[in-house]
Amino acid sequence: MKKVFAETKTMKMFALAIAMVFPMLSHAQLPSPEPELDSLMNHVRNLSSATYEGRLAGSQGYMDAAAYCQNVLARYGVQPYQGDWRQLFEVECNEVENATFKTYVRQNDTRTVYVLGKDFSCAGMTGRGYADAGVVFVGYGIDDAGYNEYANVDAQGKIALVLSGVPDWLPSSVTSKYATVRDKARVAKAHGCCALLVINMNDKCSPSEVQTFVYNGALPHLATFPILQPSKACGAALLKDERMTLDSVTMTLQSTMTPQSFHLKKRFEIDVDAKYHPAALTCNVVGVYPGIDKSMKNEYIVVGANLDASGIQGRTCIYPGADCNASGVAALLETARLLPQAEEQPDRSIIFVLFGASEQQQLGSQIFVSNFNPLKNVEAFVDVNSIGGGTRVAVLGNNKYPGLYEVAYTADSIYCGVMQPGLSTDLKGAAMAFDAIGIPAINITNVNGNRRNHVPSDIAENIDRRYILGATRLVFQTVYELSFGDYRGRTQQSRRYRFK
Repeated sequence: MKKVFAETKTMKMFALAIAMVFPMLSHAQLPSPEPELDSLMNHVRNLSSATYEGRLAGSQGYMDAAAYCQNVLARYGVQPYQGDWRQLFEVECNEVENATFKTYVRQNDTRTVYVLGKDFSCAGMTGRGYADAGVVFVGYGIDDAGYNEYANVDAQGKIALVLSGVPDWLPSSVTSKYATVRDKARVAKAHGCCALLVINMNDKCSPSEVQTFVYNGALPHLATFPILQPSKACGAALLKDERMTLDSVTMTLQSTMTPQSFHLKKRFEIDVDAKYHPAALTCNVVGVYPGIDKSMKNEYIVVGANLDASGIQGRTCIYPGADCNASGVAALLETARLLPQAEEQPDRSIIFVLFGASEQQQLGSQIFVSNFNPLKNVEAFVDVNSIGGGTRVAVLGNNKYPGLYEVAYTADSIYCGVMQPGLSTDLKGAAMAFDAIGIPAINITNVNGNRRNHVPSDIAENIDRRYILGATRLVFQTVYELSFGDYRGRTQQSRRYRFK
């Protein structure tokens, strides 16, 4: 860490030298407060602890995490927007109380027991129920007129075992119908199956780790249809000593582009206890740091981060969400802490938003833009997501909003030195809701840092201190600079913005 702080000191001295030579430079080039690693990591550790049970939108754990952030923001001088911190809305929420999974061969009846959180997880929207049945492997679970993986097997009363994702040799007009877990589950149930296992084939996830996603596809919910998601390593064990191994069946599918379905010798025993809430209450947390300029305080810079993660299943499977996205929330909270320390206070008001239900197709950001009345006064949106790892920091959105991107790029050049140069990027995540209504937006995120998304090992100990500190410095300097009148987001996007 000594090197990081030494580099920070050097950058500050460089910035001061520039300011002395060019006194009309921007506000961000004046001496400014620095983020503190201890403060950042304290927030990450708190939010990713078992106290908040994985911050599943719609759960009490999430609402408690929202209260934590609200109290921190208030301590730093941020005020509830229009007198209310919480922007409430409804979301589907599925709380997995427990799940067990065993396999056996009928002849000896000796059970192999798999562990929730180590060998398998439940799908975010799994149904509840018990199943003890034979098993049929049906590839990707596709039942199409030109490619039917159920055609030559008897699935009635069986448990279906499938691969996640879809084959790349079929047209999207076919594969789009089978892309989500719920798509695959509906097909399996229609063929008489009593449960579904989806082997995680995501090559960005470690084969030995379980992974879950809250969003599993469109409604309806299959309330009494259990859905488990074994890790890739567990999937390989399930197909060991069967007609085909996991490696051989995937290679054969790819090379022949024909179904390779078969019955297993093993039987599966599954028991899932889940409580489904179709309209659970959750919220965005919204606060405002008021600007001081009378003519500009009703203009806004919005900075946001996703607060929710993937929750907890039973007592052995928690998804802490330290990088994704307690790291982004920590950067937002640290930005709020630094603002009162700045020598020159912002002209524009800064809106801080912690989005709920981001894991369900960015619902929280859509709710925000649909209910924040003075949208025409928002000059820019800065999204902060997963800044605790990777190889560099990425700022996305330069293809659409080069002027806004230039503010971040210049701040990085002066103070941070963490951005990946030469990226040509489009927006993603929460920024897309703002872009859809014409508000200039950027994402501050990572390069090559998503290997722990939605897995139990996304813990505070795995956060890269260098990147969270450097990225937070970039977030603060960018937001701070945008809060002054030099930047006019809605009128200056046709040309590249330059610090003055």
